[in-house]
Amino acid sequence: MKSCSLTHLLLLLLLCAAAFAAGKDSAQLASAKRKIARLEANAQAAHPSATPTIMTEAEINAYLSSDEVQFPAGVESVHLTGSPGAISGTAKVDFDKVREGIHSSKPLLSIFSGIHNVDAEAHAYGRGGQGYVHVDSVSLDGIEVPEFLLRLFVEKYIQPRNPNIGVDSQFKLPDRIDSAVVGEHQVTLVQK
Repeated sequence: MKSCSLTHLLLLLLLCAAAFAAGKDSAQLASAKRKIARLEANAQAAHPSATPTIMTEAEINAYLSSDEVQFPAGVESVHLTGSPGAISGTAKVDFDKVREGIHSSKPLLSIFSGIHNVDAEAHAYGRGGQGYVHVDSVSLDGIEVPEFLLRLFVEKYIQPRNPNIGVDSQFKLPDRIDSAVVGEHQVTLVQK
């Protein structure tokens, strides 16, 4: 399975919020794969080209809905929308599958059970070879999850399997990507 900076940013957001959703279009998927292959090839160069690679929202969603990306068990129908500096996402999440194998005696976490439509909002960017994501809000079936409860869910169910993921996350960008700027229905990636 291949990855690119934006995919990593978006997957991180997905894992933090246990959310998101998408539609499949073969022309958009082919375009996304070409751009990802170009990013990977450019990363192998002694002096990578700093020419920006722009991936559209349609390409990203087609890629996320393809077999190229495997989401955690229980997460499906991922769709992302970009606006300047921000990502919105929706998904259908079976929290019983997400929580499988990890048990909690905290009654507050019982809202994270069953199948729910999840909406998430986050700010994301990449700078200096590092990716940054802050999850602003998560809603289950239209009801916003309080931040303290979201943090408790991430700590109890996400971080045991993915210790570097949180409501606020920082990570190294792949393929020598130096910056990632989320814009209106697109992301711009620059390699160094």
